[in-house]
Amino acid sequence: MKYTTDYLVLGAGIAGMSFALKVADKHSVTLLSKSELFRTATHYAQGGIAAVMYRPDSWQKHIVDTMDAGAGVNDEKVVRFTIEEGTDRIKELIQIGTHFDKKENGEFDLAKEGGHSERRVFHFKDQTGAEIQRALTKQVKAHPNINILEHHFAVDLITEHHLGIEITRKSEKTCFGAYVLNPETEKIDTYLAKVTLIATGGSGNVYHTTTNPEIATGDGVAMVYRAKGAVDNMEFFQFHPTAYYEPDVTPAFLITEALRGAGAILKDVNGKEFMQKYDERKSLAPRDIVARAIDNEMKISGSDHVYLDCRHIDKEKLLDHFPNIYDHCKRRGIDITKEFIPVVPAAHYQCGGIKVDEYGQNNIKHLYASGEVSMTGLHGANRLASNSLLEALVYSHRAAMHSLNLIDIIDFRKDIPEWDDEGTVFNEEMVLITQTKKELSQIMSSYVGIVRSNLRLKRALDRLEILYRETEDLYKNSIVTQKICELRNMINVAYLIIKMAQNRKESRGLHYSLDYPPQR
Repeated sequence: MKYTTDYLVLGAGIAGMSFALKVADKHSVTLLSKSELFRTATHYAQGGIAAVMYRPDSWQKHIVDTMDAGAGVNDEKVVRFTIEEGTDRIKELIQIGTHFDKKENGEFDLAKEGGHSERRVFHFKDQTGAEIQRALTKQVKAHPNINILEHHFAVDLITEHHLGIEITRKSEKTCFGAYVLNPETEKIDTYLAKVTLIATGGSGNVYHTTTNPEIATGDGVAMVYRAKGAVDNMEFFQFHPTAYYEPDVTPAFLITEALRGAGAILKDVNGKEFMQKYDERKSLAPRDIVARAIDNEMKISGSDHVYLDCRHIDKEKLLDHFPNIYDHCKRRGIDITKEFIPVVPAAHYQCGGIKVDEYGQNNIKHLYASGEVSMTGLHGANRLASNSLLEALVYSHRAAMHSLNLIDIIDFRKDIPEWDDEGTVFNEEMVLITQTKKELSQIMSSYVGIVRSNLRLKRALDRLEILYRETEDLYKNSIVTQKICELRNMINVAYLIIKMAQNRKESRGLHYSLDYPPQR
């Protein structure tokens, strides 16, 4: 089947939904979610969203903190306008019904997280993302011009390539929409759009242990890469220092950085503090520093986790601000008011992605990207805590305003062919997909994790080449399914992470190589 829509939005988190709401008043919008609407990275975000609201905080302080965390790889212009515009975007969230915690005097109860010099993190207990998702979902569902399709999976972007025109990375390209897998018919439909926004989130599932939901398989980045669009900074993959230690459970349960902001202290397996050996900010140092410190302590002791101690924090405060964490640990036999929480670093956030300009545009015309899937220049070599939701809001707004000025002069491309699956057969070899996915995550976690080296990266690439060839053969000869597409996407993303890591001949931010020790 072939469908047309003014706007095609791939992804139903904060980036996709906030964009859809801003373009839908005068235009048709089709919003695709590969699962249920609530199963997004936004929904699982615990900590909050950072923005300047009260003195003594200032935009300049937030800018300095962001640049410092990003190890100078950030684009300062992007950092500045994102932070300066962020305050208004937060106010818009509040206007549509998003709730954030307040003090008794009516002011917002702002938290402080690692790398921040002031209290500027808006939160709703430890379920901030779920609250934002609730408010946005309510608005999106009520809008008459937004057509929501759950369990619809974008397989590939439609470009000149599908018209038989050969394209290269340097040639001019245009996005005409996407080929989408329909779960009811198990057929691939053609969605033609004047403007396409990719807001598909990250790719944490290329690693063995991740806080990301299982839908985070790098789909957007892989589709743009295959369409020969620009992708950058994929070597910078952030590991959250504190995920609940529970082997082989995916996704790993996140222990928000806000808990350390409230006073929790990292300790080794013997119950001794250790962060003072690595940074004067101790447990509130930026995430790359804390994650490497924990990784090093685990290697020194031979343990498979460390501890987070919050026993000294007021019990009433713990239960009021972190009820989700308290309940999660309690169900596993740990009372966090009396006992240590076992924690381990886990793949958490993709700082690189689809390269976009200041309006969220990729070099493929009529294609925008926002949220974790994009590389804007805000995060640099390491994302400052709680800047991600802020980035999504600001860039979705900018992309919406920019595209609204263009959409009336864009025509639908009418000569797009429908998906060709001739010669393919149904393949029941799910064991091949499952095993390859397992091998991929083991390769990435073993060789392309928190600490890397030239030898580790070469071994990873050599092994990945085998998985790539096997998976492409399976894909070309099989009826397309979501599982085979996700595996293919993860392999594409893993390749980009490895190649960009090989090309960076230094240790910077989240990319730490034994062969290029940081300059003191």
